[in-house]
Amino acid sequence: MYELKTKETDHSVIEFIENVDHPKKREDAYQLLDIFTETTGFQAKMWGPSIIGFGSYHYRYASGHEGDAPLVGYSPRKAKISLYFAPGDTKREELLKNFGKHTTGKGCVYINKIADIDVAVLKELIKESIIFLKKTYPNHKKISKN
Repeated sequence: MYELKTKETDHSVIEFIENVDHPKKREDAYQLLDIFTETTGFQAKMWGPSIIGFGSYHYRYASGHEGDAPLVGYSPRKAKISLYFAPGDTKREELLKNFGKHTTGKGCVYINKIADIDVAVLKELIKESIIFLKKTYPNHKKISKN
């Protein structure tokens, strides 16, 4: 049976950020911690070894696959900072037009540094992702504040 690799853990978010090698990336990680915490109202939790997540929700796909995931999150990776928003949110593309320098993947938005983006748009992306997930998974386990 398939087991999710990215689960909420009890590891320290601060300890994780302190171990980010590059000083500027570490500084950005702390700034993102403040932005995500303030915008979501959720306490930061580690998800797996390298994702800082905020809130959680339970999803179930038509295939029967189900699990828990953070509502939003980020990871200060070596190459770029990964920002995690709800996959499938159609408003994301519109917001990204005014976001600043970034690239995208299926569920991720990648940035080099916070100075490259519009923080007001980041806050809107965070809020929109949470709204989208609440609408998409209304009957599943209560979206938690942790």
